[in-house]
Amino acid sequence: MKNLLVAQSGGPTAAINATLAGVVECALSSGQTDKIYGAVNGIEGVLSRRFIDLRQKLDSTEKLSLLCQTPAAALGSCRLKIQKREQLKAIAETLKKWEISCFVYIGGNDSMDTVDQLSAYLAEQGIEEIAVVGAPKTVDNDLMGTDHCPGFGSAAKYIAATFSELERDCRVYTAKSVTIVEIMGRNAGWLTASSALARVNGSGGPDLIYLCERPFDTERFLSDLREKLEVQNSVLAAVSEGIRDEEGHYISEQVQSGALDNFGHAYIAGAGKVLEQLVRERIGCKVRSIELSLMQRCAAHIASATDIAESRMIGIKACQCALEGQSGQMAAVIRESSDPYRVSFRSVPVREAANAEKKVPDEWITPDGCGVTDEMLEYLKPLIQGESKVEYRNGIPAHISLYP
Repeated sequence: MKNLLVAQSGGPTAAINATLAGVVECALSSGQTDKIYGAVNGIEGVLSRRFIDLRQKLDSTEKLSLLCQTPAAALGSCRLKIQKREQLKAIAETLKKWEISCFVYIGGNDSMDTVDQLSAYLAEQGIEEIAVVGAPKTVDNDLMGTDHCPGFGSAAKYIAATFSELERDCRVYTAKSVTIVEIMGRNAGWLTASSALARVNGSGGPDLIYLCERPFDTERFLSDLREKLEVQNSVLAAVSEGIRDEEGHYISEQVQSGALDNFGHAYIAGAGKVLEQLVRERIGCKVRSIELSLMQRCAAHIASATDIAESRMIGIKACQCALEGQSGQMAAVIRESSDPYRVSFRSVPVREAANAEKKVPDEWITPDGCGVTDEMLEYLKPLIQGESKVEYRNGIPAHISLYP
């Protein structure tokens, strides 16, 4: 019998707990596991040996189902970058002390780097009895090696629904106005592109869409707005938080402190505010900016049923790989067909995803740089299909807590 450890890391999503549920479900049904531990706060919890018993915490199908509709990381998260061999040694010692044979780490690019480093270290040390496997998640959809990332579909559904509703609200007045919506995406504009899905039922959706893959020209932006305002009273624009000018400087740097996070990434929120002030000064019409911020990644009440189901399957696949001793692998979604939509779940070397970013293909951005193509919509549409059945208590969705 094997002991299994699972942890979550990075920015949470509305579907990351469905992946956790899949890992636990597979471990329970495999007949190969004894202890099933969850590390609190990701790799930090592994280093501090802060574990909880998931067999006890998730001892019924009802609790597993409730976990799937719970947003954010039920085990807690962290943003710790592994930078020293001493850290890898400490992690390995913890895994051996607790007799862990399988370690599944759920996370994004940097988390897959941890999986890559740790699996390589164990192999180097000749420790073959511990398998380390990655399970992808990120609303940014920027992981290589997988067609799309668990969590992205639900965030895209929230954004599409929000833009559909915003577009209705913005059109009711005759006064000229501009509404700028800032969407998550440091270096990849997948989420911003999903705002175009607001058009699939015939509504206008965003009039202008600016992804961080293309250089952002403020003068061109103002020109695009003026052109739209000549023929309509309101303009709704979607912008990636990571839009940059020709020199590579974030537009938001004008209001940022220059502070960096633990991975050396600049804090970049604020692009919408910069553009709001620019429009106010240069065009003079009514203008507001909206930052969707955390809402786009934790809106579990409007999660994509497809995303939740696939996220759970990713957890099952990752657990299977770990039980089979496939260390250094990452579970992945492989798209077999878009119409009809079919996928399979396989494993790929985690090195394909570690510290790499998948950006929106340039050919999926319109030539004028302020929209996306039909190919982009065909890629996106299957990912937002279906509505999860959400259990409500006292008028709001019910959630589960795994630790204090």
